[in-house]
Amino acid sequence: MAEITAALVKSLREKTGAGMMDCKKALNETAGDIDGAVDWLRTKGLAAAAKKAGRTAAEGLVGLATDGTKGAVVEMNSETDFVARNETFQEAVSTLASLALKADGDLDRLKAEAFPGGEGRSVEEQVTHLIATIGENMQLRRSAGISVDQGVVSSYVHTQVAPGLGKIAVLVALKSAADPAKLDEVGRQIAMHVAAANPMFATVSEIDPAVIERERAVLTEKAKEQGKPDNIIEKMVEGGLKKFQKEIVLTEQVFVIDGESTIAKVLEKTGKDLGAAIELSGFVRFQLGEGVEKEEGDFAAEVAAQLNK
Repeated sequence: MAEITAALVKSLREKTGAGMMDCKKALNETAGDIDGAVDWLRTKGLAAAAKKAGRTAAEGLVGLATDGTKGAVVEMNSETDFVARNETFQEAVSTLASLALKADGDLDRLKAEAFPGGEGRSVEEQVTHLIATIGENMQLRRSAGISVDQGVVSSYVHTQVAPGLGKIAVLVALKSAADPAKLDEVGRQIAMHVAAANPMFATVSEIDPAVIERERAVLTEKAKEQGKPDNIIEKMVEGGLKKFQKEIVLTEQVFVIDGESTIAKVLEKTGKDLGAAIELSGFVRFQLGEGVEKEEGDFAAEVAAQLNK
């Protein structure tokens, strides 16, 4: 059995918002498995369904680049937000996004690319050079790309600090024979929706069966704890799963801009207006620091340490 440390309890609290003692009990019940503990808390009504928010845990920037039918996005992390405001750092991330476009979003290929103006250095070597130049640890953490044969890849950057750079970057790929400029207008709106709603999957067919089974188990256990008979439990679970799909699937979500139509209906109507069917081919959403734990420190002590160097 894994040791139930204070750090583990703290991490579970941040993910669920549940109380400390409830988190500790959940971890004891699940032998320290944090995902299992989240589900245990949810069955007890002590954690928000399908929400594992957690705090953004790393500084730096996400950046994107598009070129008609293709796009790419990267995440470059730094130790402090000061560096994210550094012009040299911003220029580097912007260049990395453009190079990621050339590498189809493949991280290994990106790291091997020659960095423009880098005196023959590869991207990986240039990151090391930046660490020495700026004086702070950095990491090219991830990269992804998306494309369509015909149509557009639209983009949106939330909390933008410079063109194509910010805290959340989204790419949406729309496959269609419609006018690219008009198609890009709706694509950008959907990208804005993705930034706000954070769907897990583009379409129902893409849902991982394991995700559904996990949710089914949680819903079933919650219904049992309410003392419901089996026939009622089955109906409650199926109703809960339908609601869950509407929460996690982009095409099933209600468009945040009009608050009425689903994304599927928006695409259907736009396709009719433009005279060509529109298919949502996929999306990519990068949020700075998601999934990374960050050590909390004393800000005043950090500044003092820098001044004493």
